[in-house]
Amino acid sequence: MARAEADIESYMAALEHPFKEVIEALRQAVLAQDPNRITESVKWNAPNFVYDGEDRATLRLQPGNRLEVVLHRGAKARSDASEFAFADPSGTLRWLGADRALLVFPEREDALARVPATAELIHSWMRACS
Repeated sequence: MARAEADIESYMAALEHPFKEVIEALRQAVLAQDPNRITESVKWNAPNFVYDGEDRATLRLQPGNRLEVVLHRGAKARSDASEFAFADPSGTLRWLGADRALLVFPEREDALARVPATAELIHSWMRACS
């Protein structure tokens, strides 16, 4: 088992969060989208999805009363951010900048029901960033 895989598994084993079931389901659904290109790690003290070696989507678990998915193109704003385009067919993204978006799930049951669509949205984001 690679270090990042061991780190995320240890992290998840110790995680106490009201959305843990959703987080587990989302992790599995995102990884299944493209197992050859998507990996995961722990970033910002939360599960992070990596596409072709680049951080692209990180869960935000604080505050603990909701689950957030931060879609990004790396840790820092890029100089080509204004040229980036991503169509949000779901209409659920809250744009934080030209190339950063946030998806917020305040309700656990809603988040769980939307896991397949959320995984597809994350995968679309990752492909658009490459």
